[in-house]
Amino acid sequence: MKKNKPYTLLNQAEPYLWILPSIILMFIFIIIPIGFVFRMSLSQVTKAGLVKGFIGFKNFEKVLSGAKFGMVLKNTVVWTLYVVILSTVLGFILALLLNNEFKGRKIARAIVVFPWATTLVIQASVWKFIIDVDYGALNTLGIISTNVNWTPTPEAYFAWEIACGIFVTIPFVCFTALSGLQSIDSSYYEAAVVDGATYWQKLFNITIPLVKPSLTVATVLNIIYVFNSFPIVWTITKGDPASRTDTLVTYLYKLAFYNGKQGEAAAVSVIGFLILLVCASVYMVSTLKKGDE
Repeated sequence: MKKNKPYTLLNQAEPYLWILPSIILMFIFIIIPIGFVFRMSLSQVTKAGLVKGFIGFKNFEKVLSGAKFGMVLKNTVVWTLYVVILSTVLGFILALLLNNEFKGRKIARAIVVFPWATTLVIQASVWKFIIDVDYGALNTLGIISTNVNWTPTPEAYFAWEIACGIFVTIPFVCFTALSGLQSIDSSYYEAAVVDGATYWQKLFNITIPLVKPSLTVATVLNIIYVFNSFPIVWTITKGDPASRTDTLVTYLYKLAFYNGKQGEAAAVSVIGFLILLVCASVYMVSTLKKGDE
């Protein structure tokens, strides 16, 4: 009969040794850059990118007192809310449809994943071509007799950017929700049918509660991705005219690389980081509390 080996200090440390490479990589590529950005935001930075002395919160004061920051922050909030909420709702509805058995389901799933598999720059370029007043697809398909200016105002341009953001985000939500739907045991629905439950009762009492963890993950990741999304806005408008369609990411890019104000750009980056941290934390905590109840 074999004797059990004593539980040594090496056995206790073994799990940490396995994850040590990941911790080192996170420290090098995430923690250190974040710390450097915080340092830049509190320092005087030359146009060449050289960090000078500590100046406290002066970069934040310049950013917050700027004429454009309030408008840019509002654009970012509107952009994030519309894209995340509408893509989550539409993606979940699409996942419900694709979860059903029907002929050509595999082809339909492949078609849905195409926007997700294509780079955002290409997607945004296609949308920019579609809405162009002179040679865009909306005006040249022969559906209308005269060309229509689909982007007469900055708000219209921004609405098209939001539509593009929703379009490219739906596949991610769809397949995340679909993975949650396929993990639900069919016995729940069989029992509900026996009890005489309607489709809507099964949806709200079985499907949504059981798929909520998948939707929570998708929503949190979407908030982060959409808030920090750069290619769509930059490809379609570059934040113009007069920063009317800028978000925080495109605005800080202009500050850093167009205006040479890298300290202020770092401050904008820190503000965005803190906003994301608070929003994601509040959403996660509130969702987990509801789940525990």
